[in-house]
Amino acid sequence: MHRTRGKVVGVVAAIAATGLLAACGDNDSTVSSTPTRTTTATQQATSSTTAVATGQPAPEQPPTSAETPERPQPVPTEAAPPADTSKLTDKDKRFLDELQKQGITPATPDIALSIGAYVCQGTAAGASDQDLMTFVTAMAGSDPSFDPAKMPVERAGQIYIATSKATYCQ
Repeated sequence: MHRTRGKVVGVVAAIAATGLLAACGDNDSTVSSTPTRTTTATQQATSSTTAVATGQPAPEQPPTSAETPERPQPVPTEAAPPADTSKLTDKDKRFLDELQKQGITPATPDIALSIGAYVCQGTAAGASDQDLMTFVTAMAGSDPSFDPAKMPVERAGQIYIATSKATYCQ
């Protein structure tokens, strides 16, 4: 009888321990290569508890990425491949030349040509300049060579719209 009671107590203790350990989780079954501070604290607490239970010192924990965050390296602006201007049409070249006269020099011709094409398509669909402005300024402002110290992004948007309509949407 004593033996059966010992087995039952052991099984209950094992189930309770499993329940306690499961309660420590956050129901996230995905694996992450970067431990979170919560995970690290849980691991340290588990190591300390194990060390106390076994009478051995807790092992040292390596520094976590939360303590030494990894920062991405900036991409140099020279990383853009040189533009192949041999494939540009006369219309493309006129448009790019006019933008440059207005103070806009895109990082690559593709950026300006995409904005010009957007303006032409929007105009053909009946969009007003105000409707186009939101997207044109967003595209112009995301150009790596755009410098807001030289001109406001709204002014760049106005130049793109006017220049597109005058030289590119024909």
